[in-house]
Amino acid sequence: MQFNIKLQNDFKNNIRREWALTNGLGGYAGGSVTGAINRTHQGYLIASLHAPVQRYVCFSKTNEKIVTDSRTYDLSSDQFKGGCHTNGIQYIRDFTYDGTICFTYEAGDITIKKHIALAQGKNLAAVAYEVQNKGEASKLFITPLMNFREHSESSTVDSLKFEVQKQEHGFTLIPKAQDDHCIRIAFSGGELIERDDKYICDLEAQTEVDNEVPGLDCAFCPYDVSVDIPAGESMHFSIMCDIVPLEACNDNSGSAFAKHLVSDNESAFEILRAQLDYTDELIKRSGFIDDFAVKLTVAANQFIAHRQSTGYDTVLAGLPWFTDWGRDTMISYTGLTLCTGRFEKAHDILLTFAKYCKDGLIPNMFPDSGLEPLYNTVDASLWYFYAVYKYLEYVATPDAYEFIKKDIYPCLKDIISTYKKGTDFSIYMDTDGLIHAGSGLDQVTWMDVRVGDWVATPRHGKPVEINALWYNALCTMDMLQAKFGDNDDSYRQLASLVKTSFNKRFWNENTGCLYDVVDEDDDTIRPNQIYAVSLPFTMLDREREKAIVDTVMDKLYVGCGLRSLDPDHKDYHPIYIGSLSKRDHAYHQGTAWGFLLGGFISAYVKVNGRTKATALCADKLLDPVREHLLNNCIGSICEIFDGDAPHNGRGCYAQAWSVGEVLRCYCEDVLPMLPQAHS
Repeated sequence: MQFNIKLQNDFKNNIRREWALTNGLGGYAGGSVTGAINRTHQGYLIASLHAPVQRYVCFSKTNEKIVTDSRTYDLSSDQFKGGCHTNGIQYIRDFTYDGTICFTYEAGDITIKKHIALAQGKNLAAVAYEVQNKGEASKLFITPLMNFREHSESSTVDSLKFEVQKQEHGFTLIPKAQDDHCIRIAFSGGELIERDDKYICDLEAQTEVDNEVPGLDCAFCPYDVSVDIPAGESMHFSIMCDIVPLEACNDNSGSAFAKHLVSDNESAFEILRAQLDYTDELIKRSGFIDDFAVKLTVAANQFIAHRQSTGYDTVLAGLPWFTDWGRDTMISYTGLTLCTGRFEKAHDILLTFAKYCKDGLIPNMFPDSGLEPLYNTVDASLWYFYAVYKYLEYVATPDAYEFIKKDIYPCLKDIISTYKKGTDFSIYMDTDGLIHAGSGLDQVTWMDVRVGDWVATPRHGKPVEINALWYNALCTMDMLQAKFGDNDDSYRQLASLVKTSFNKRFWNENTGCLYDVVDEDDDTIRPNQIYAVSLPFTMLDREREKAIVDTVMDKLYVGCGLRSLDPDHKDYHPIYIGSLSKRDHAYHQGTAWGFLLGGFISAYVKVNGRTKATALCADKLLDPVREHLLNNCIGSICEIFDGDAPHNGRGCYAQAWSVGEVLRCYCEDVLPMLPQAHS
């Protein structure tokens, strides 16, 4: 699996193309393919100090310079205040992503391959250099740009104060603002040269400029490293950087860390090779040989992280800023874990959220601060039933059923019981069997923008996808009670009432599709109705299902997602850019969402027949996503896209439910019927 990008010395058109790596703890690395930092949430080591939250930028990047007798080659790419930038991109021959990152530089007679990798399960970054010199003896100067800040903040000279401990082949930084951790950086050789100017400031992040938020950062640079490049020879050089608790960082810790790297010049390369092996194992376990499925499998892994508070794995909703959200986890769950053959991860994720079930609700989100979860969601608990159904569909073993019966089934019973009698956020079952949710300032569906007392899309009443999910949950419970011998037909009886009420209340003859919300009837054409067609258990006849899919195709499909609002509506916003207020107005009022593509493709295949011809058409509908993998975040899928052409990617540059749902629908509804499918 490999992406290879030719940059053609074009900084402006490549600065928004990004890359990301993750370490399985909630930590990550990221940058742009130009070598510059494109947003505040980027660097070579953004460590999670309490997995998967409390994320801090520790190691921003490295800048390189080659000095020969005749000239100097500045390989650095940095954008500064006002948009001016250094021009190291002219020396980048290509950029490669294969589970690790590689920049290939050509400067005179010297070729440098600069590899970047993260160790799995550790807050440890490795930078490994392969240098080939066909000319005269030269020197390579490397400047590590160090940092210590919360990953959504920016640093200033005043905030970047450290106790610096120099070793022979590295140094240790103890942040004065938070002196319970220390950052260690080590080099496999070379000479440390103290810098006169220890700060590089006014580093500008283009994405923050686009979003009209402060985007200037500072980095702390106490030393350069000088490395001799012998004439006509090849060489390796390694850098490793980590962050550890202060008690593990005594006077000898940094020296030992550096000595290990000096004694084994291949240490960074070992991390690199381990990550490549890890990526190969992910692909092997998935069983896929199809190129698109393989690439999505690698992308899927980036969202799975360990949660220290439960001891189990969870799903981060999106890179770079989201933590684990209940709704996003359950929607992305099948694609991220089951389609990829990671059944033990699927098991752990169900346990994580069952542990936090409260008053019939599973968490909406876990804050980045590590505080108690928030529960303001009506649909996360209902999507949980879908995840359980899918788990048993993929892992249909006696042990799997026993696990669900023992550890999950009580939680499911509690959710149904609580929804029937009512719980927080005006969530309750009405006399018609349908679920009501929300009132006042509540935002409990996925369309959840609220700024102060302003609610963009209230959707109070009985939302369409909530009641499609409710029916699906009741049918799932009826299946489980029969399997577990409960002899309880109440779920089936209630499902029958819900089906009758849904058909009576939600069908809109005027638009030929479904109301988005009933009671205070909202006939706005939105994508939420697609789940009344795509879920495992549905309530509509085939004619109505076909009409819904046709309407969504005509009004909302844009290639990489579905618009959140009919473009003919007066409140439609075509572009998601600008200040937070501008973006909030557009977020669910026209902006297209990648995750919705999964339900749409499943519904499209269902109503058109599961044939080779249908699969080929559905595959064609996914072509824009294939192209998208080469743009924005290389190898992944954005959270959102502009509603209007050219439908630029926005929001999180890599989103769990975008990747998970595209992989799921491709794996379940397209790939099995394609002629090239052999996986």
